[in-house]
Amino acid sequence: MDTEAVRDRPPARPGFPQASVADAMHVGVLTCPPETPLRVVARMMAANRVHSVVVLGDPKAFQDEHPWRVVSDLDLVRVGASGLKDKTAADAAHSPIVTVSPGDTLADAAALMDVHGTAHLLVVEPVSGHPLGVLSTLDLAGTFAFGRDES
Repeated sequence: MDTEAVRDRPPARPGFPQASVADAMHVGVLTCPPETPLRVVARMMAANRVHSVVVLGDPKAFQDEHPWRVVSDLDLVRVGASGLKDKTAADAAHSPIVTVSPGDTLADAAALMDVHGTAHLLVVEPVSGHPLGVLSTLDLAGTFAFGRDES
């Protein structure tokens, strides 16, 4: 194990069972409209070093009542296998967004990820539903890695 990495690790966070989504989430949401070329979405992810972009648009663009979707890095791989030319964010954003509140526990968030088969949750303000940030499986891993021991 690299001792420099251990020395420079972030301060301990609350242990996983006690931690809230707010303790681990990334604040802010990178967004694009559904008609954004998928190559542009890929550039956004690469430039910002993120694994997902939230697609905001008219609910009719997605054939249901919710105006949001996520394009993840895995969606890019899936759609990109057939070529990115003429593909848009809407072409790659197939699954509805799963939302969570900042005050929810990370254990509940992990259960939502498991049930819905997703690696990203959109963190929303509980009353208005306004997007506040994103919680990813990597954020959960950081809490596992640097949280207090629960033994």
